[in-house]
Amino acid sequence: MTPLSATDRTRLGRLPERSSDDRSVLYSILDDGMICHLGVIVDGAPRVLPTGYGRSGDTLYLHGSTGARSLMTAPSQEICVTVTHLDGLVIARSLFHHSINYRSAVIYGTPRLTTGDEKLAGLRAIVDRLAPGQWDVARQPTRKELAATTVLALSLDEASVKTRQGPPGDDEEDYALDVWAGVVPVSQTFGTPSPDPLLHTGVPVPPHIAARGTETAPTS
Repeated sequence: MTPLSATDRTRLGRLPERSSDDRSVLYSILDDGMICHLGVIVDGAPRVLPTGYGRSGDTLYLHGSTGARSLMTAPSQEICVTVTHLDGLVIARSLFHHSINYRSAVIYGTPRLTTGDEKLAGLRAIVDRLAPGQWDVARQPTRKELAATTVLALSLDEASVKTRQGPPGDDEEDYALDVWAGVVPVSQTFGTPSPDPLLHTGVPVPPHIAARGTETAPTS
């Protein structure tokens, strides 16, 4: 597995010890998330949008309507995609040293439009990221639906990760203060599946959906 790139854009200038060139760390951050933020220039102005995504190997897939201007213009320019996990609130003795524990990834590159089998594979990667197992039980997309959907492929060649974990880092003189300090963990959980009111009587919750209700999003 090749290490992450070290370019002017991916090299951390502040707190470089929080970075990693381990590509598996990038994969873990992406695979633990479900929503990314897509940064793109539209009509000369920046636009940052929450977007569903999926990963297959060293490729990130993004999707949306063919009418979305952000996706229409993205293949003609470099874009930036970010994924962030909030893992904890870091409560310090001093206000200055309050922080958060987090894992984040930033990817740069020029995406390309997918077609044919790769477009289907990209959609499957996105569905599997949100609801593993659903691709095999739901109705497959029609030609009309595929024509109305844009799927972009973005290489993970230029990417960086940054994380913070652990307790607060107070100044030495503040450790004598009788002020509570520590970490308040933050996690994402899935609730009990709620059936569609129009669902036919007797259709059970499938195991792969029921399993989601017992999950807690991973933290490091």
